[in-house]
Amino acid sequence: MKLAVVGGGSTYTPELIDGFARLRDTLPIEELVLVDPAADRLDLVGGLARRIFAKQDHAGRITTTTDIDAGVADADAVLLQLRVGGQAARNQDETWPLECGCVGQETTGAGGLAKALRTVPVVLDIAERVRRANPDAWIIDFTNPVGIVTRALLQAGHKAVGLCNVAIGFQRKFARLLDVNPSEVHLDHVGLNHLTWELGVRLGGPDGENVLPKLLAEHGDAIADDLHMPRQIIDRLGVVPSYYLRYFYSHDEVVRELGTKPSRAAEVAAMEKELLAMYGDPTLDTKPELLAKRGGAFYSEAAVDLAASLLGNGGSPVQVVNTRNNGTLPFLPDDAVIEVQARVGHEGATPLAVPALDPLYAGLIANVTAYEDLALEAALRGGRDRVFKALLAHPLIGQYEYAEGLTDRLIAHNREHLAWA
Repeated sequence: MKLAVVGGGSTYTPELIDGFARLRDTLPIEELVLVDPAADRLDLVGGLARRIFAKQDHAGRITTTTDIDAGVADADAVLLQLRVGGQAARNQDETWPLECGCVGQETTGAGGLAKALRTVPVVLDIAERVRRANPDAWIIDFTNPVGIVTRALLQAGHKAVGLCNVAIGFQRKFARLLDVNPSEVHLDHVGLNHLTWELGVRLGGPDGENVLPKLLAEHGDAIADDLHMPRQIIDRLGVVPSYYLRYFYSHDEVVRELGTKPSRAAEVAAMEKELLAMYGDPTLDTKPELLAKRGGAFYSEAAVDLAASLLGNGGSPVQVVNTRNNGTLPFLPDDAVIEVQARVGHEGATPLAVPALDPLYAGLIANVTAYEDLALEAALRGGRDRVFKALLAHPLIGQYEYAEGLTDRLIAHNREHLAWA
């Protein structure tokens, strides 16, 4: 089995490598190729990756390359985890929207649109290379904004499934609070990527007992603290929203907060500098503890589980993924990409049935899906007017004056990445 990781020079890759090493029985990788244009970073990350495999007695071969075509050749699956423009572009996404009084964030609002515009054309080019190399290869997309990127891949006819670590993070947290094995916890996880709610927490399987009321009654304060939301809103909803709902439920508060501290991108950039220095130590053969602060907890476990299922090598039969709606949420078009529990196998992902949603959730999902339609159109076809319409449609923006100002700033800060600008 051969896997390729495009964006393999990421400082977070050792987390993925550690998961591949620990979970070799689930996903028996014979060859792993790390692909990245940044040769210096790739050498450091690749060296540590080989030492981690050796430390854990994994017999798989790890190679590195800056050549995408060479890297994906004959791969059974390709994992995408790239960041076009690096942390510098992310820093811009998180700062210039604040000038208009809007949230600065890399996956939602104006910053999320900027990332989509930079990313979609690059991902589609890579996907075409994968298809030429091996039409049967699966593409696992961990590149944000996952929903929009996965939709672009599926609309272009690629074999793709989107992946996010939010659901597995909740699963592991709830398992600790309930003192049970994570495999016993199943989530009624519904929404779009980075716009989801846990409507139920079930023990034993998708049809098991719903223990969410017990969790909220006994651990509501801890859950609310982790989400940086008031306990009151969690109790009133009776569900657990993802952290990203804070940008919607507390938008103005978050804008004020973001204006008083360094961007997350600046924090990550400083962390990455320190991590790369560690990776250069030839005696380091485990992932450093600092990596846990980098974000993406449990990403490796989710990636292994999904790849194993898609490649017919086991894996959990039901997983939370990003895949085509196909009538699951009847108020959305079939080609919308939703994030829900799905049955996953070598034929792909099929969403499980979802009960009728409260308008409180369905309305916001429909609104953001309409924005994603326009965002993808702007990413594929370009043009100032398409960017403006996408921004105007986003529920975190929605005002003509804001959309105009944000359009100008988005184009100015991303001109080098926009072929049409």
